[in-house]
Amino acid sequence: MALAVAVPIMIQNGITNAVAMLDNIMVGAVGTVQMTGVSIANTLMFVFNLTVFGAVSGAGIFGAQFIGKGDHDGVRYAMRFKLMICALLALLGIGIFRFFGDDLIRLYLTGQGQADQIEASLRYGKSYLDIMLVGIVPFVLVQCYTSTLRESGQTVVPMVAGLSAMLVNLLGNWLLIFGRLGLPELGADGAAIATVVSRFVEALIVMVWSHCHADAHPCMRGLYKSMRIPLRLAGKIAAKGLPLIINEALWAGSVALLNQCYSIRSYDVVAAINISTTISNVLNVAFLAMGNAIGIIIGQMLGAGELEKAKETDVKLIVFSEMLCLIFGTALAAVSGVFPKLYNTTEEIRSLASTFILISAALMPVCSYSNAAYFTLRCGGKTLVTLLFDSVFQCAVVAPVAFVLSRFTTLPIVPLYICCQGLELIKCIVGFVMIRSGVWLQNIVKEEATS
Repeated sequence: MALAVAVPIMIQNGITNAVAMLDNIMVGAVGTVQMTGVSIANTLMFVFNLTVFGAVSGAGIFGAQFIGKGDHDGVRYAMRFKLMICALLALLGIGIFRFFGDDLIRLYLTGQGQADQIEASLRYGKSYLDIMLVGIVPFVLVQCYTSTLRESGQTVVPMVAGLSAMLVNLLGNWLLIFGRLGLPELGADGAAIATVVSRFVEALIVMVWSHCHADAHPCMRGLYKSMRIPLRLAGKIAAKGLPLIINEALWAGSVALLNQCYSIRSYDVVAAINISTTISNVLNVAFLAMGNAIGIIIGQMLGAGELEKAKETDVKLIVFSEMLCLIFGTALAAVSGVFPKLYNTTEEIRSLASTFILISAALMPVCSYSNAAYFTLRCGGKTLVTLLFDSVFQCAVVAPVAFVLSRFTTLPIVPLYICCQGLELIKCIVGFVMIRSGVWLQNIVKEEATS
């Protein structure tokens, strides 16, 4: 059951991250300066993307439990809530990146480096970011639709859409980054254009399929007939969802701050972390997909009132996630010396990237457990607890440690990186205690009226 849900999600996320990796390698083949600018722009987009994820996740808690309950009206209302909140976030994101993009990118270009390299990276990063803004609308639509399909157990269609987007993106990268078949050689801008086009393709596939299969997914019937949501339900979704939006925004923001702290050591660190993160994201899909599977499977059990079964199943899924991470972590360590050689950059950057990759491989089981604990607490509606567990910890502990060590000590980048990333162990301990306590075992839609 876990594999039936998790494997398509792994494949879709793997495809998405593989596309990002190929995108990154192709831009890296042009040179370090363009790669650095693009990586900074993607760091900023990462904050927006996770905020959207938090927005759909809040309503998704209700969606999964309504599906377990068999209430299609409830699922439809949850979907409408996703669409409205994501529309607001899209407008906000476009406004911030359009008017403050230069200032945000400059924050990552304060380390030691040549002035001409820094200015060039700023120029490439801003141009890339401006083009990516066009893809925000299809991106949020894909998140709304695919999250609802996944909550109902339909994970194959989002996977197929993701695969189609990958092929479009890959072809677009080849054509536009390097100027093939008579097209202009656009470098980083070509990568952005290809990504935007692929997002429109993915959105079209998911939306058309969903509405053409309304018999299997009744929540799609009459979805846009009105945007009405019962006031009481909207209030409950907002109350549960707001902590998740804040959580994802703060967590992503703290990760962005963490990378900015690392960048203070040198210009080379930005490129090395970009290379490390690119390959780590591809292999991290195992535990991230298992987290989604936990949220879906356990959420449906809680909605059906099967609390004891949910508790037993959760333990098995967490153990299974850890087993997968031993395999994927070993694979990540195995490619640590090879992957950085794909980039047209200096040997110093390659060596530093290899070290970061090995550290990420060693910490993968730790990140897996904290991720599983997060989704376990979340699917029971404990969104305020997950806010404290996830982003508050990141902002109150990890970010201050990184800030102090990077600015007030001369600690080299590798031990600095280990100190900051290793703090994830504290979350594992807290998560273990909270899961054992059973505070998350709740059916939040048992008495919920949706009419």
